[in-house]
Amino acid sequence: MKIIIHGGFFSESDQSKDTKIAKQNSLKDIAEKSFEYLKNHSAVETVAFAVSLLENDELYNAGTGSQIQSDGIIRMSAALMDGKTQKMSGVINIEDVKNPIFVAQELMKEEDRVLGGSGAKIYASEHGFENFSTEIPQRRSEYEAKLQNGGKGTVGCVALDKDGRLAVATSTGGKGFEIPGRISDSATVAGNYANEFCAVSCTGVGEDIVSNATAAKIVTRVTDGLSLKDAFDKTFSELKVIDGFAGAIAIDRNGNIFHQDSHPTMVFASFDGTDFEVFK
Repeated sequence: MKIIIHGGFFSESDQSKDTKIAKQNSLKDIAEKSFEYLKNHSAVETVAFAVSLLENDELYNAGTGSQIQSDGIIRMSAALMDGKTQKMSGVINIEDVKNPIFVAQELMKEEDRVLGGSGAKIYASEHGFENFSTEIPQRRSEYEAKLQNGGKGTVGCVALDKDGRLAVATSTGGKGFEIPGRISDSATVAGNYANEFCAVSCTGVGEDIVSNATAAKIVTRVTDGLSLKDAFDKTFSELKVIDGFAGAIAIDRNGNIFHQDSHPTMVFASFDGTDFEVFK
């Protein structure tokens, strides 16, 4: 069993040492709790659980910590993919829900598994998900102050369970002050992808990740026989051509864990029941 989580990027230039320590402690705690959960649950259940904990932590740009868009409204996206069944489910630009990843998990049983906007919100309401008010009056100056003070980042989790199944989940609150209706990578196969060979979750600039098809490329290359490291190296070399900004975490079916970023520093933590690795 293995687990790795990420919480976006950390910048030494605009975030404090205290924030860095808080993220290190938070990620280590969530990785440990999620690994305990993994002992008695499937990989797909565990990645949803782990991402919900990240959504509940205001340090990260997902769920309760989500950024506002240019019209002052918070819209969130999240996706879940089961490597064994290769079913992916997700919500795009959903409003007023505390944990978008749980709505994505509920959608896994539906024929129509990716919903956006008002349809996603109606589905969440009809299925009893907790309403979460996102009508917070914030101006641009307050948003910029929040950036300086908090440091945000898309969140994700990849897990390998005791039965050898892989799964991935990713959630985001957007990049902040985007045009309403913008779609990021998080609820697409560019940012969140898994099969029986490999699972990958991405963070960074959504447009770059989509242009590079980052997660899908890495998984496909591992499926075709490349090592996890070589698949990352080739995919990130292609990202560099477009000066792309991204980070990714992954586990392959042999239990190899890998992470890479194009610009320092993606924040992450991994745990295998014995050893932790946490970003420095």
